[in-house]
Amino acid sequence: MADDTAVTVYGSNAISDPNKKNKNAFSVKVGLAQMLRGGAIVQVTNVDQAKIAESAGACCVIVAEQSESGGISRMLDPAVIKQIQRAVGVPVMAKARVGHFVEAQILEAVGVDYIDENEVIAIADEDNYINKHNFRIPFVCGCRNLGEGLRRVREGAAMIRTQGDLSGSGNIVETVRNVREVMGKIRVLTNMDEDEVFTFAKELGAPYDILAQTKQMGRLPVVHFAAGGITTPADAALMMQLGCDGVFVGSEVFDCSDPYKSVRAIVQAVRNYNDAHILAKVSSGLNDSIATTSDAMTGLNLDDNTGGSY
Repeated sequence: MADDTAVTVYGSNAISDPNKKNKNAFSVKVGLAQMLRGGAIVQVTNVDQAKIAESAGACCVIVAEQSESGGISRMLDPAVIKQIQRAVGVPVMAKARVGHFVEAQILEAVGVDYIDENEVIAIADEDNYINKHNFRIPFVCGCRNLGEGLRRVREGAAMIRTQGDLSGSGNIVETVRNVREVMGKIRVLTNMDEDEVFTFAKELGAPYDILAQTKQMGRLPVVHFAAGGITTPADAALMMQLGCDGVFVGSEVFDCSDPYKSVRAIVQAVRNYNDAHILAKVSSGLNDSIATTSDAMTGLNLDDNTGGSY
């Protein structure tokens, strides 16, 4: 794959870039997205929430409108985005509607660090996604399966967000299902004969060259986060152990008595997802602060000397 249309991604691996000769080098955008690996991206709706997320250790904040019933969700007011940019030092991500390249142009002009072409807020174009190669800043796109994710990468997405239920319900089952779907297909792919990849690409509806690169790397060729229903440290650690590079945390994490403690616990869980002792420590004492937590956890009592009774 060493040719004039290849760029370096994840070390010695390459991925085709049809716009390598222009100023919007895909390799640069993928590199910027890699800076967020191993972190938690927290959704915020105002400056105060952004400050809490930053102080709690979030690697990035994603700004969004306050959720309301009914109506069309659109790009957040640029004035609010600028206020949040001035208030925090972490990267700022903003949402644009699917296919709405003018919203993306505005967000790029405002100077956000990343754009999330988000399927949840609304859809501006039912048939076409934004051509992300036309922009100089990295894009994040959602997917529910491997084929969809690789199609977004071909369009120029520098980060993939495997999504589940993003309604704020705290239900993680759909996210787990979709992450396992992506990871399971990748495991099947890595064990395939080279001749079988052509047929597999057709079955998935995925670009062959990106699929072949995924087989070579044994993972998605860009940063892979999970989103939807992640409200506890255990949820975040589960996503990391399933193979994700990080997590998105919804703004419902602020609907509690101590949002700093909740966000901080999730950040620590992402960083220490394989250490059950640390996970137990950061999960302790959150029942009074997390509004969406089930009463079934009320009886959990851990101290510094014991591992608790499970």
